[in-house]
Amino acid sequence: MERARAHEGGTPARCATARIPEQASAAVRRTSVRGQVLDALRAALVEGELEPGAVYSAPALGERLGVSATPVREAMQQLAVEGAVEVVPNRGFRVARRGPRELGELAEVRALIEVPVVLRLAGSVPAARWGGLRPLAEATVAAAAGGDRAAYAEADRAFHRALLGLCGNEQLVRVADDLHRRSQWPLGAGPGPDLAADAAEHVVLLDALAERDLPAVRALLRQHFAPDDAGRAGSGLPGV
Repeated sequence: MERARAHEGGTPARCATARIPEQASAAVRRTSVRGQVLDALRAALVEGELEPGAVYSAPALGERLGVSATPVREAMQQLAVEGAVEVVPNRGFRVARRGPRELGELAEVRALIEVPVVLRLAGSVPAARWGGLRPLAEATVAAAAGGDRAAYAEADRAFHRALLGLCGNEQLVRVADDLHRRSQWPLGAGPGPDLAADAAEHVVLLDALAERDLPAVRALLRQHFAPDDAGRAGSGLPGV
């Protein structure tokens, strides 16, 4: 895991005589560190560096990250809310085990949310708008080719957020992104998903959307959310 470091600086105050209270400035720095710790822990989860079933203490993780235990505990509490870890009283946090069934359930819920939205957008969004998402799709291809699972996880979610964002429903995008993040934690033992195949589907899907080829879009969405040997996704798309 990369060391979490606080970044100092900010925009100048509008009034030269204004003073930020010391406790408020400390709170900003603490929030910055906590956010960096959270990002580092999420990357470690995706990479499998934090092993499913293992228990980790905040002080030990803080030492590895070069920070105090406090921002680690705060970040771990957020991960507990997201279902990535569970609190073990007097010991720390246990990394959740994600089996194929649970990942399948998460993907099925994602499909129930995302697929109807994309199909609705397929008939109304101009081709140029789909073309604007191509750099995000290509970023997933590059991350997959580099074998960087953490970078791929971020690029994958960025693509899906932008895709769904065309519907204009911010609450839907937040819910879908949360489900997507939950589905990215590692399975544990065994192979992970085929990142290259997953990324390639993004590019082909954009081509089909730009051409308004609805049968191809439906087929690609069914494939994108279908289960595979790694338990990547869900239990199918009824009605698609």
